Amino acid sequence: MIVVDDTSAITTLLQIGKASLLQDLYHEVLIPEAVRVELLILYSSLPDFIETFPVKDRNAVARLLRVVDGGEAEAIVLAKKKHADLLLIDESEGRAVARREGINFVGLLGVLVQAKFRGFIPSVHEVLGEIENSTTFFVSQEIKNVALRTAGEL
Repeated sequence: MIVVDDTSAITTLLQIGKASLLQDLYHEVLIPEAVRVELLILYSSLPDFIETFPVKDRNAVARLLRVVDGGEAEAIVLAKKKHADLLLIDESEGRAVARREGINFVGLLGVLVQAKFRGFIPSVHEVLGEIENSTTFFVSQEIKNVALRTAGEL
């Protein structure tokens, strides 16, 4: 399975010490150079399961930069070039672009639901509590409820 990640899922999971969930679920996660640069501002190193790829189609990135930031633009272009099975992205504008580009995507809460169903975490609600108490990640109550309902916790 080819999975490309934007910054938010990795950053949030690193902040709560659960980045290994991405490795447990997907084995390897691809990121573009722009995401690597964003992550290395906050972290001295990245987990070994994260592999960086340069995005060479600068015209495609420039086209997307009108709507999303550099990390999102490169992640979307990389996902398309690699024919990724999944793009991990949370920002609504980025998700809208991914949808328009025909890319399958899921956000961090979707990752947590998958992790629960595969037995890697006991509770989405518990991990979500850690995220809310330790990070600046924000998601609406409506989206939280959807994830909790999907996980059988609401």
